[in-house]
Amino acid sequence: MKITVDTNVLISSSFWYGDSNRILIKVENKEIELILSKEIIEEFIRVLDYEEIKDKVKEKNLEMKRTVEKIISISTIIEPKEKFMVVQEDIDDNVILDCAFEGKVDYIISQDNHLLRLKEFRGIKIVTPGEFLADNS
Repeated sequence: MKITVDTNVLISSSFWYGDSNRILIKVENKEIELILSKEIIEEFIRVLDYEEIKDKVKEKNLEMKRTVEKIISISTIIEPKEKFMVVQEDIDDNVILDCAFEGKVDYIISQDNHLLRLKEFRGIKIVTPGEFLADNS
C-alpha cells in the first residue's frame, strides 16, 4: 500500500507520539510505502523553521525524533509531471495531490481541511491519520 502525507502529518510524527507517529512507524517497518515529492520535503523544511514550531520544541523540551534526512530515507521521492489546481483556497495544498497522483498512492493522509473536504481525488481516498489507522489496522 502506498500513501502520501501532508506537512502537518510529518510535523506531528516528528514531535509527538500519536496517530501520525504510528503511521510513520508503519513506514519504517515497511508495512506501507511513503511517497513524497521534492516540494513536500521543501515545505516540511520551511515549516520546521517557523518560530512557533521552534518555540513549541523549546517550551516542551521536545527533541526531534525524525530529521528531514530520516523522512527522506524512509520515503520514495518522486517528481510529479502533472500539476493540478483543485484546491483554490490554498493552492500550496495541490502539491499533495500532484504527488499522490504521480505516485499512484492509495491514500492521502492529511490534517488539512481543504484536502479533507475533497474526501477523494481521482480514486485516492483522503483521510485523517486516525481514519487511516482505523481502516488499516
